[in-house]
Amino acid sequence: MSRLAEFRRLEEQLARQLAELENLKNDRDLKKEIEFEEKLRELMREYDMGLSDIKAVLGESEPRARSSTAAPQQTRRARRVKRYTNPHTGETVETKGGNHKVLKAWKQQYGDKTVESWVA
Repeated sequence: MSRLAEFRRLEEQLARQLAELENLKNDRDLKKEIEFEEKLRELMREYDMGLSDIKAVLGESEPRARSSTAAPQQTRRARRVKRYTNPHTGETVETKGGNHKVLKAWKQQYGDKTVESWVA
């Protein structure tokens, strides 16, 4: 890309960003947020408190989510430990998943259904 083309591209990009900035300056919601922040910082200075002090006063260890419709975080159910006992060798394997080296070898040798029947 020539230097002139790069200059014009950057100039256009700057013009778009300046227009976007001008739109933001006239945004009513942004003005309310800025006013809130200024008043909050003034109160923090007046009462000599920091953000952690304010959280403690409000009784929050973590900030609340902005959306009240946020779904509660779901956790996966813990996997159960399965114990497989090979009737041919008497060897026992305990695992929570199927990604166990010995278990894979048994399934390859004897088949999935057969090995699953060895669960104690």
